[in-house]
Amino acid sequence: MTALKTHRTAWFTGLLLIAASALANVPEVASDEPLAPDSRHEKIGEVVTQFIQKSHYLHVAVNDDLSTSVMDRYIESLDRNRMYLLQSDIEYFEQFRYELDDIVRNRDKSLEPVFDMFSIYRTRVRDRFAFALTQLENEPDLLLTEDYQFDRTEAPWATSVDELDEIWRKRVKNDVLNLALTEKPWDETRDVLTKRYERFLRRMDQVNSDDVFEMFMNAFAHTLDPHSSYLSPRNSEEYRIQMSLSYFGIGASLQTEEDYVRIVSIIPGGPASIDGSLKPEDRIVGVAQGEDGSMVDVIGWRLDDVVDLIRGPKDTVVRLQILPAGAMAGDANRELSLTRGQVKLEEQAAKSSIIKVPRDGREWSIGVIEVPSFYRDFRALSNGDKDYTSTTKDVKRLIAELEEQGIDGLVIDLRDNGGGHLTEATALSGLFIDNGPVVQLRNSSGRISRLDDPDPVPRVAYTGPLAVLVNRFSASASEIFAAAIQDYARGVIIGQETFGKGTVQNLYSLDQYLKPEGDKGYGQLTLTIGKYYRVTGESTQHRGVNPDIMLPSPIDAEEIGESVRDSALPWDTIQTTRFRAGQPLDSTIHSLTVNHSERAKGDPNFQYLMQYIEDDRESRSQDTVSLNIDERKADREANRLRALELENERRVALGLEPIEKLEDVDDEDRPDIHLDQAAGIVTDLALMREIGAIPPTTAQVQPEN
Repeated sequence: MTALKTHRTAWFTGLLLIAASALANVPEVASDEPLAPDSRHEKIGEVVTQFIQKSHYLHVAVNDDLSTSVMDRYIESLDRNRMYLLQSDIEYFEQFRYELDDIVRNRDKSLEPVFDMFSIYRTRVRDRFAFALTQLENEPDLLLTEDYQFDRTEAPWATSVDELDEIWRKRVKNDVLNLALTEKPWDETRDVLTKRYERFLRRMDQVNSDDVFEMFMNAFAHTLDPHSSYLSPRNSEEYRIQMSLSYFGIGASLQTEEDYVRIVSIIPGGPASIDGSLKPEDRIVGVAQGEDGSMVDVIGWRLDDVVDLIRGPKDTVVRLQILPAGAMAGDANRELSLTRGQVKLEEQAAKSSIIKVPRDGREWSIGVIEVPSFYRDFRALSNGDKDYTSTTKDVKRLIAELEEQGIDGLVIDLRDNGGGHLTEATALSGLFIDNGPVVQLRNSSGRISRLDDPDPVPRVAYTGPLAVLVNRFSASASEIFAAAIQDYARGVIIGQETFGKGTVQNLYSLDQYLKPEGDKGYGQLTLTIGKYYRVTGESTQHRGVNPDIMLPSPIDAEEIGESVRDSALPWDTIQTTRFRAGQPLDSTIHSLTVNHSERAKGDPNFQYLMQYIEDDRESRSQDTVSLNIDERKADREANRLRALELENERRVALGLEPIEKLEDVDDEDRPDIHLDQAAGIVTDLALMREIGAIPPTTAQVQPEN
């Protein structure tokens, strides 16, 4: 596990105005066949602007303040790591800073300046990779002592071509070194990098006007909030395919970031989810077909081309070469094999297990129900099938099965659960509290509605000791459920502060609002139209749900989550709705925390986790890497030995035999440290309930007058 970074695609719309005379000041760039805006783009910009002003939750004013923010984001989307553009280019772009708002409001305004900026960027990219290819004419000296700054997001823009040349000389040398560390000879390394750089150049040639427009629209969108987005017609179709799951692949959502294809999320029930090795924020650097196919370097590829390589016939094998999440440039890659398959609803279903916890001379049975998403088969439901699949129905059945086996307490595991159907979140809450309010919703007009347990008949399925386990990737519907359990004092929330996505989106197919123009279509718009609030009136937006008992996590909340995004909607409050909670758990939580802290001091697994997190964060604090191969090998060996040392310290403390190499550890044998800690806390809760230190569950709802 490592801390992760998340950068999600956002959107907006855009048109751009600039006087023709201003174009005379354009920097000198190579002349290419320029990309030009399509007539559809102006129409889309005008319609989307109307949607934003009327329906977006904030009723954003499209003015100069917005325009200047859009300018910064568009530049960032072009060259976030400041590897291509010059300071003179940025100065040239300044003339457009206060014009973007005029363009998005008026379809008669020209988008040419947006495409002009992209044209300059594209020329700089071509120049850089042409230079990179010249650096492969001679093998670099990997024994010189010098460093490469791979993170330039906060660095100043280069002021000259010579300065960029030096930056890129080191970048190419770092690419060479990374391959040399895999024992590739120079001839093979040069061939791999030549193909990679030429592929970058071809990719720039493949960019079309819809791609440029979509990039600008999404730069515009990020100034509104992180979850609104625009998809071009081509990407709208890709989205439809993914949502229908009508293809065979690995079950992961992908996105390009810089030169890499990044894992955004793992789809529950898919091959990657079942395998468990692939994680969000991992980067795919190579793809191979079958058990013996050659690995194809995909750094710099278009996303759709990488997707085409990963997809394939059912039950065939695809091998991925992965740069793990949080890994620095030059860190070791790992390879995994996945068998392609269709994501099946039944494989997304909640699952149960029992953890045995020895305590006070007896063995306690703690039930665990893992809920990967909040799912419901609406098609079966609409067809009158009473046996339709749903999270709530599955969890209710699993609770009954666990209680038949005699559990002493229950953990609902919502880690990595990114949400799903709101109805299921409210219905699942109803299994643990009586009917009543679960969440409130405020729309863009300020109207507040209350969402109750959809089943008005009291049907509490479980009244025993309860904990909900969450992490930073628990989002949306997961946060609604966890908040309800916490607000009703029904159970204890354990883990990490959740993601903080408390907003509601609506999807608009723009083809329904604009007259057809050829066969290209207009794409789709996703717009944030509301916010969720707890029954207490507090928003889950931005702050998420704070656990009652915190557990250390390698997922860095300073880098992951809604609060990291500068355009995230703020946390706020509305009026509390009427509800009746159980008796406060403050004193109980205090006792549980004290017991957990004392127990953790002597738990080798917990101490291993603490030290691992500390080492991981220290390594990720670097933004430079040595270009000396001996130093890099020494660093890599030191990291390997440190990881081996930590693992053996854990094993010896547990009375296990030490290992000689990390590969000797079977991932299936590694403990789920967070889940074990949660089970221990629930055991404490069950013990306190048994001796009468806390009363039985009393959460009730105050009925409306």
